[in-house]
Amino acid sequence: MAGKHIRLKPNASRSVHLFVVASLWTAVGFILMSRGIVWLNAIDKLWLVLPALLIGSMKSLFMLDKSAKKIINRIISTRDGRCFWGIYSVKTWLLILVMMITGCLIRNSSLPKEFLGLFYISIGWGLFFSSRKAWIAWKQTDENAPEQSKNS
Repeated sequence: MAGKHIRLKPNASRSVHLFVVASLWTAVGFILMSRGIVWLNAIDKLWLVLPALLIGSMKSLFMLDKSAKKIINRIISTRDGRCFWGIYSVKTWLLILVMMITGCLIRNSSLPKEFLGLFYISIGWGLFFSSRKAWIAWKQTDENAPEQSKNS
């Protein structure tokens, strides 16, 4: 019985985990920025993109980079072959769920589009910019893969 469970578990290497994290942060960041830009464009307030990028950069440098580093270190410190969904801890998956629900509530609220656009671009740019940490870690892990397999 236990053998069947293990075979059905989607395993992945550290390199795959890092690639998925980097891809998720990049894609979600891009999607959020795109939505924000569409909203600001619709109300002729594209100038708000600049302050949003500044806020997002600060969020990236002072908050999200730390989170990215923590996630990267968690992935690197684990063994290859862990469950694909193990890219994040349970606590982080719950936080992601809360953020998604909050995003839906804010998006469907009566808040002005200026605020929504600024908010979405700031968050999106922060994620997109901080994804560089995961891309660098993935590239370094990927470059070391042939060397690691020789040492095994």
